[in-house]
Amino acid sequence: MLKKARVLVVEDEKSIAELVRVHLTHSGFEAVLAEGGADAQRAINAVLPDVILLDWMLPGGQSGLDLARKWRREERSKHIPIIMLTAKSEERDKVTGLDCGVDDYVTKPFSPNELMARVRAMLRRRAPERLAERVAIGALALDAEEFSVTYDGEKLTLGPTEFRMLHYLMKHPGRVHSRAVLLDKVWGDHVFIEERTVDVHIKRLRGALGAGSHLIETVRGAGYRLVAGADKTSGTAEK
Repeated sequence: MLKKARVLVVEDEKSIAELVRVHLTHSGFEAVLAEGGADAQRAINAVLPDVILLDWMLPGGQSGLDLARKWRREERSKHIPIIMLTAKSEERDKVTGLDCGVDDYVTKPFSPNELMARVRAMLRRRAPERLAERVAIGALALDAEEFSVTYDGEKLTLGPTEFRMLHYLMKHPGRVHSRAVLLDKVWGDHVFIEERTVDVHIKRLRGALGAGSHLIETVRGAGYRLVAGADKTSGTAEK
């Protein structure tokens, strides 16, 4: 019997938490509920979830963003995909959430069917990371099985979305990928997020690559590409 994917729901509104739990259960997932940060941390300490659904506003004035930052810093939890659930719908709020390490963003009120589709998409995107595949381009190397990236021998720290994006770009070097294509290939065709999200994660990917950031080029009006040994002063592309 296949193991059910475990989804941690961090939500203090009982009606919403129960609604999400019912739909997760009917969709074949194991749902674990936590009202606040302390409960969520205990659940993670006990068994790592496959996906976290995290509310922005939690009891006692605690912010889900603080939890996301904390889990992204910790070795044991830094690769767990996080979907933020919130009533905040402004673009700046979405960008703030993504910058804190959140992988996806769902605004309240939301469609349970859409939420389930996003959870399934997260799980599909994690599958390639378990493949025994190593890709190397110049000084940049990625090991999908070990979830590791090095540049010039130095180990780098990437979030799960940035890892998937780099993996895809490295498997198609030199090719220009539009934002729509990256959304499809990295996030999945059942995820309903804005193309702006790609720009945020490209910025984070470049920051994580450090000295290798010049390998990710922006091609005006077209999208992004990875070019090994690219000339930083090239007139055909910009960072």
